[in-house]
Amino acid sequence: MTTTTDPHALLYRQIDPDAALRLTSDLLGACDDGELYLQFLASEAFAFDDGRLKTADYSRDSGFGLRGVSGETTGFAHANEISHKAIARAGETLQVLDPGRQTGIVPPERTNRHLYTDLCPLDLVPFAEKVALLEKIDAVARVKDPRVAQVSASLLASWSVVDILRPDGFTARDIRPLVRLNIGIVAEANGRRESGSFGMGGRYLYDRLFDEGQWMRGVDEAVRQALVNLESVAAPAGETTVLLGPGWPGVLLHEAVGHGLEGDFNRKGTSAFSGRIGERVAAPGVTVVDDGSIAERRGSLSIDDEGTPTRETVLIEDGILKGYMQDRLNARLMGVEPTGNGRRQSYEHAPMPRMTNTFMRSGEDDPAELLSRVKEGIYATSFGGGQVDIVSGKFVFACTEAYKVENGKVVAPIKGATLIGDGPSVLTRVSGIGNDMTLDEGVGICGKGGQSVPAGVGQPTLLIDRLTVGGTG
Repeated sequence: MTTTTDPHALLYRQIDPDAALRLTSDLLGACDDGELYLQFLASEAFAFDDGRLKTADYSRDSGFGLRGVSGETTGFAHANEISHKAIARAGETLQVLDPGRQTGIVPPERTNRHLYTDLCPLDLVPFAEKVALLEKIDAVARVKDPRVAQVSASLLASWSVVDILRPDGFTARDIRPLVRLNIGIVAEANGRRESGSFGMGGRYLYDRLFDEGQWMRGVDEAVRQALVNLESVAAPAGETTVLLGPGWPGVLLHEAVGHGLEGDFNRKGTSAFSGRIGERVAAPGVTVVDDGSIAERRGSLSIDDEGTPTRETVLIEDGILKGYMQDRLNARLMGVEPTGNGRRQSYEHAPMPRMTNTFMRSGEDDPAELLSRVKEGIYATSFGGGQVDIVSGKFVFACTEAYKVENGKVVAPIKGATLIGDGPSVLTRVSGIGNDMTLDEGVGICGKGGQSVPAGVGQPTLLIDRLTVGGTG
């Protein structure tokens, strides 16, 4: 594949575009809603570990997903062959659906907006240069500090062409690049080993990741975090004040609150936020938005996977619940507009309401002043894995970088801290919102219903009263 390859040729090698549109109309004409989703995907992954290249993978895939919706019922079939015969056979799946009611269903709004380049990042940098970058990262990291014992680095990229065809004649296309660089460090001293990591990426080309200033910053951050963790002491346990740093700690907001604001959970009444539009669900000053229209961000899309243009959706404004994130199906059944949040992992999956870039807006507090308010507590600046229960909003998150705070000052890094709570309660305990909202570096992956999609998070420095910390001390 080359950058000059016609995207049309990638999707319509075995079926004419007009024939595909006619077939879509024939198969879905009796449904309330639905689409034929065509996709071509090229991806690559390079992994450098223990001083040598361990992985160099390249893959290509293409296929379609055919979805018909009648009432609340969805029929879906997919195949990795885009042909008249395969699509027609998939249409047999829709025979189980009752005829649709066709109650004024309207297609998505059309848009000519492009949030990122159409160029393919995989083709613009030679293989040898990609390997050389990982070799340089390994070499530079090892000389940063004699305590660096192990270095790992990976480079990933994908390029996806998506066509969406509807029975009403609507068509839409999106061409989606995505790149990512990950750096991991293990530091060792006096028989103790600790790790640090850093990642960055987005919907742009490799050139940003190959910029020496950028990847050097990544090395510095990963080494710094590993060395900080080498000095860490056991984390205290119990209920205490927690100060969250800006940017990536917004992943806690994403999991603890974001999923509970997706339309399907609320339509079914299984979210802690169900039926609470117009109610106060957070402290004054807390405003949470989902915005898939931010240029070049990891979670951004020009259109979602149903063809709806992405947009900014205010979920919570000044503590009041304003709305939910919607795909077409749940929006129709709830009597509201789609918000451009219908997403799917690939042509093999049906869309569902998902987050794009979800973040809390800045407040007016000075971050240093917020730290000074903490008499005893922890300051968490980075998180690893976490779990959340959508119904209750209860969550558990592991801190990968955190500090003990006494009398408004950071006194020591801590190890083994986990934050335990529930999303709705946490939002009501926010007592300070920094003026430093930052989006994450572009590494988020969101899982739901067995599907994974790229996502972004963000927040300002956030002061939370009384949050349970699980520790080892």
